[in-house]
Amino acid sequence: MTDAEPEGLSQEDYATLCGFLRDRTGLSFTEAKRYFVDRRVAARMQAVGATGLRAYMNLLRFQASGEELQRLVNLMTVNETYFFREKYQLDCLVNSVLDELVRGRPKGSRLRIWSAGCATGEEPYSIAIMLLENWRRVDDYEIELLASDIDSAVLERAREGIYDERALQGLPAHLRAKYFQPVRGAAEAGGPRWQIVEDLRESVDFSLVNIADPQQVRAFRGIDVIFCRNLLIYFDDLGRREAASMFHDALAPGGFVCLGHSESMSRMSSLFVPRRFPDAILYQKPVDGGTS
Repeated sequence: MTDAEPEGLSQEDYATLCGFLRDRTGLSFTEAKRYFVDRRVAARMQAVGATGLRAYMNLLRFQASGEELQRLVNLMTVNETYFFREKYQLDCLVNSVLDELVRGRPKGSRLRIWSAGCATGEEPYSIAIMLLENWRRVDDYEIELLASDIDSAVLERAREGIYDERALQGLPAHLRAKYFQPVRGAAEAGGPRWQIVEDLRESVDFSLVNIADPQQVRAFRGIDVIFCRNLLIYFDDLGRREAASMFHDALAPGGFVCLGHSESMSRMSSLFVPRRFPDAILYQKPVDGGTS
């Protein structure tokens, strides 16, 4: 590794940095992402006064607080999403999956749903709205909505629950009126914005989690449904297999994984059984907890 100019890493330095990020976060950056990575690393090196990549890597590796690594990770993640994205999967949840999961369970028992890679919160809040509006048994069970992301900045925004018009474009008007309040002064400050109501904000438990770190996901056990949509596309093949194994461990027997429309568990792992429902295909951990 050599000390490179901030505006452009050498081939060797780029490979070293990407290997480090892959090992720590699971995120995989190919040569096609070089311009994206170069610009963000250069900005952070300038901000901390690093004289070259060697010095910056030492900061990332050995800083006790991990603050600089978190800042870099926040710059490297993509968080474009909106309410009711790929709604057919949310329909599948309330029309088919939940009824199957609670079959035989007594009223009052717990259901755990995890939005992994929740970004700014649109997905877990969409799940909450779908449950309240469309699942007739919502009051019969103790529903725990967990949401996590590796980016600390987007989690702060998720907890705040303030969104612009683009994020809410797929939300029917009556649901916007029911679950959102206009933010005073937002229109004058750059455009109208809405904040999700307090009861809904408090219904989701947000936490900072790196799903590539087994220690951090150890607390996620007995999950009934995992939503991990359009996140693993940023992982390499090994990272996706490791994530699939982690999901298998986190799920209760018979639990489900919901991936993005362009993703397929069959290309990652044989641990799950594909289940075709009227609205969508989900991936199920075998009821006996074993492999398929």
